[in-house]
Amino acid sequence: MDKHDCILLFKSIYPDHFEREVVRGLPDDLVFDEMILPLSEFDIHKYDKKFNDSITFGFYYGDIDELRSNVKKVVEYWVDHFNENDRIYCGYIDGKIASFCCVNDMGTYKINGQEIKIGGPGCVGTLPEYRNRGIGLTMVKNITQILKEEDFDYSYIHFTGIPEWYEKLGYKTSIKWNRNGVM
Repeated sequence: MDKHDCILLFKSIYPDHFEREVVRGLPDDLVFDEMILPLSEFDIHKYDKKFNDSITFGFYYGDIDELRSNVKKVVEYWVDHFNENDRIYCGYIDGKIASFCCVNDMGTYKINGQEIKIGGPGCVGTLPEYRNRGIGLTMVKNITQILKEEDFDYSYIHFTGIPEWYEKLGYKTSIKWNRNGVM
């Protein structure tokens, strides 16, 4: 997918992105990345962190208010993105939430005459006391594999300021933007 295709895809998935209040309120000097990974190229072994039995991963089936309380500790305005019927995946330490994210089906789009199914992790966060242990990145790796197994064509990362973190799994920046538009 070339840059032109990536811009068209971005505008299709997020048509009113630059009109959103949270985007309009960003400082001019902050630059964000949109990232994409063809799932046919995803190698689950590219990043392989070993954990003891106290660290587990899985879909969230608990109390939504408890989850939202944890989300609020990471990014307060993400709370509204975590709802009762959403697909949410978590990393746990001793059964307690350590990291979380939404698993998004972003739809099917036509690029160069080919229909492609897009999904991806969103609102990826790790509680401050559990950071720098590889839990969050392993959670994203697991989700990427799940999307591949569910026959998605691409995994898409939206609105990130840490592209180098996702690059460890094979994601590549498709476009960069700031509050004024695509760069």
